[in-house]
Amino acid sequence: MTDDQLPTDSASDPPAGKQPSRWQRAVTAVGRVAVVPFNTAGYLYRTGQQNRHFTLPVLNGAFGDQLAERHDRRAIQMSFRRHGADVSVASLRLEPTADGRPRKTVVFLHGLMGDEVIWQTGSPEGLRYGPRLQQDTGANCLYVRYNTGLHISENGKQLNLLLLELLTTFPDAIGDLILMGHSMGGLVIRSAGYYASPPQNTLERQASINEAAQSDAHYVATQTSRPQPSTWLAHLRDVFLLGVPNDGSFLEQNSHFTSVVLRKINLRPTRFISGLIDKRSNGIKDLRHAILVDEDWQDPHANDLFPPRTLVPPLPGVRYHVLVGSLLKSANSALHDYFGDGLVGAGSALGRVFGDPALPPEQQISTRVFSKLHHGSLLSNQEVYQYLRDRVNQTRG
Repeated sequence: MTDDQLPTDSASDPPAGKQPSRWQRAVTAVGRVAVVPFNTAGYLYRTGQQNRHFTLPVLNGAFGDQLAERHDRRAIQMSFRRHGADVSVASLRLEPTADGRPRKTVVFLHGLMGDEVIWQTGSPEGLRYGPRLQQDTGANCLYVRYNTGLHISENGKQLNLLLLELLTTFPDAIGDLILMGHSMGGLVIRSAGYYASPPQNTLERQASINEAAQSDAHYVATQTSRPQPSTWLAHLRDVFLLGVPNDGSFLEQNSHFTSVVLRKINLRPTRFISGLIDKRSNGIKDLRHAILVDEDWQDPHANDLFPPRTLVPPLPGVRYHVLVGSLLKSANSALHDYFGDGLVGAGSALGRVFGDPALPPEQQISTRVFSKLHHGSLLSNQEVYQYLRDRVNQTRG
């Protein structure tokens, strides 16, 4: 029998113009249902393989403080990243332009349970903001990965030292410095700026130090070991805050309130559930009121419903770009203020400190609300990217 004489599946393919029988439709439907589990398993496997780099960051976000305390090898150490690996500052080998001029440099910080990949790949267009900015603006784009389970202030102090090392190692290659943070990453940037700034030797601050010294010796040790002013502040021109809970996270506030209520009920089951909730990392707990400095989480009243909170104002001479996502079309509602992009309320993202009328008139604060964007899509939106690109291009270099 030749190929032309091979039998065809005439039983399964009805003649043209003829509708399949009820039996044929049933067989087809059963066949489709039968392969769904296999297709689903394949999809889950492929998705898991594509996102397995998040496994360690998620673990650190949830329990990173405990891993660090035990010196567990899985505890992430703050570092610049290239090609999916930690690199030393010296290994970055930054160079000035061909004519010897320094380059503008953008440093990216991810949010809770994230890593540098969120700035690099995964958008519908392929590349995300980091590689695109490097292509379109000629800036050096650097990525930092850190343990999001640590206190925000601990990461802030580490970032301060990392940036100081960067500027010390490449003084001729780095011109204007731009910091870009998503979610918790923006808080770490603000904390780093606080620790890089000169201490405020006002009578009010000294009085608070003296008062704290009587109740918390560890606080005094922290103050005396505070780094001196860092040279990287002289290079800092722009700070971009994307979906940053500058006034705290409503999700963490609800978690804390739930834990307090369950503990007050004081039954064995409620105490057990409260204990489980309280196992969340220090980094997550700091998100409740955006705690940026050591003395706030060390305060004896840190776990009160309304704990003390140190004001961390914008750095003078730095342009701040506060970018806010909103699930809604309209930005004029209480739901918008509270829920915002689904994870960070718009009111918190805008931040009272950035709208303070007492700010110096020369302080530059730009705010922009992007409607119909959730917390994650702030990182892969063309309109957001155009805003970033245009502002980065305006920086001198």
